Amino acid sequence: MRALVYEGVETLSVRDVAKPEAALEQSLVRVEASGICGSDMHAYLGHDARRPAPLILGHEAAGVIEGGARDGERVTINPLVSCGVCAACKAGRQNLCPERMIISMPPREGAFAQYVAMHNDNLIPVPDDVPLAKAALAEPLSVSWHSAKLGLASLDQALGDNALVVGGGAIGLAAALALKAQGLENVTIAEPNDARRAFLIDECGQQAVPSSSTQYAMVVDAVGYSATRAIASERCIPGGVIVHIGLGEDMGGLDIRRMTLQEITFIGTYTYTRQDFRDTCDAIFDGSLGPLDWTEKRGLDAGPQAFADLRAGHVAAPKIILHPWE
Repeated sequence: MRALVYEGVETLSVRDVAKPEAALEQSLVRVEASGICGSDMHAYLGHDARRPAPLILGHEAAGVIEGGARDGERVTINPLVSCGVCAACKAGRQNLCPERMIISMPPREGAFAQYVAMHNDNLIPVPDDVPLAKAALAEPLSVSWHSAKLGLASLDQALGDNALVVGGGAIGLAAALALKAQGLENVTIAEPNDARRAFLIDECGQQAVPSSSTQYAMVVDAVGYSATRAIASERCIPGGVIVHIGLGEDMGGLDIRRMTLQEITFIGTYTYTRQDFRDTCDAIFDGSLGPLDWTEKRGLDAGPQAFADLRAGHVAAPKIILHPWE
């Protein structure tokens, strides 16, 4: 099969690799759509020791099961694999499992390929009227759905009912959509890139600004750099909530003194639970998250250029979807 392989820092190639085989309780999925995630970019830039080269990246995927009892079934993939027996798994918090792993981390190859093997429990059926390119958004949307749920559970709306999302990429846009779907309507996205900000306004119907001096009851950092954490610290009201999704860099930015004196809640959040993933899929399928028509389509051969364009900031759309058979 053909796959987009990460060969080293800022180096990708499309080449033939061995087709995976489905193990016991797994299915082979013919991948029809696979999104480029920020974590794929981190690996591409050499910033993720969990993803050493050579490796097939990609974990935001949907396709059609080929062979076995579910042959022909259209599915989206929950790429998070957990042990199922630890305290976190038994509590329904699989994202905290000490053995958790996402495909595209060795030894599990990712979904920038024509086929991927996945455990049957991780394959969610997709209705016939939902395009698989839209279903491939389930993974990043689940990340933000989980984050919005945690943030809203800690938010005292008597103090304020607005939110600022820092970063207008796929996770930031998804956070805005998830907050609105879960009942918080007044959401602003801060996005400094002019082209992307215009896309968010014109194509996604979002309220987007280059920066903001307003204070907000909730601030979602969908970037995770020192500078964006500083913005979150400054823009959050007393008694407010900071929800931190981004994994840009490890240190710096938070004003701990202000957060302490103003009783600002900080929530770190990573991936999602199995229930979050199912709930997000339901929200995609019933239209609660909107038309989800803000992706850019490219073929697998265009994958290396797609990463280069993202690296250079030349992509206005929040998400590029690769199609492995084109």
